[in-house]
Amino acid sequence: MEPLLHGMVLAFGLIIPLGVQNIFLFNQGATHKKFLHALPAIVTASICDSLLIYLAVAGVSVVVFTFEWVKVLLFIIGFFFLGYMGWVMWKSASEGGIKQEQVRFSPKHQITFAASVSLLNPHAILDTIGVIGTSSLAYTGEGKMIFAIACMSVSWIWFCLLVIVGQKLGQIDNHGKLLKRINQLSALIIWGMALYLGMNLFHL
Repeated sequence: MEPLLHGMVLAFGLIIPLGVQNIFLFNQGATHKKFLHALPAIVTASICDSLLIYLAVAGVSVVVFTFEWVKVLLFIIGFFFLGYMGWVMWKSASEGGIKQEQVRFSPKHQITFAASVSLLNPHAILDTIGVIGTSSLAYTGEGKMIFAIACMSVSWIWFCLLVIVGQKLGQIDNHGKLLKRINQLSALIIWGMALYLGMNLFHL
C-alpha cells in the first residue's frame, strides 16, 4: 500500500503544475468536439511519460545524464522547440474562433507534438530522474514495480481529465473568445519557459 500511495502522490505533485505538456493536452480537448479525436495526444503523452518513469526507476536514465554534453544538447533542443511551440499557440489564437476548425491538430500532428512536449522538456525529464528515480530507491522488487505503475497511472488519468475539462470549456465558449485568450496566455507561458531554459543553458 505504501509504494502505491507514495507513487500516486509524488506523480500528482510533479504533473499538476502548469507545463507545456498540460497546456497542449488542454488545448486539444478545447479544440476537438469529441474526446476520441484528442485520443492520439493523450495516448502519446501517457506512453512517453510511462517510458520516462520506467527509465528513471530502472536507473538507465541516470547513466545517460552523467554526460554533461547530453544535458546541453537537450537544453538547446528544448529551447528552440518551446519557441516554436509558443509561436504555434499564438498563431492559433490569432486565427480566431471562426477558423477553429482549421487549427485543430490532425492525429499525426497530435502524436508528433505530444511526443515532443513530453520528451523535449529538459526540466520535466530531470524532475522525473531526480525525484521519481531517487524515490524509487526506497523500494525493491514488487514494491518498486507497484511504485512505478502508480506513477504511470497518474499520467494516464490526469491527461484524460485535462482533455475532458478542455472539451467542456470549448463547448461553453461558442465564439472562441475565451479559447483565444487561453492560447495567447499559453504562448506567453511557453515562451517564458523557453527563456528560462536559455538562461539555464547559459549557466551550464
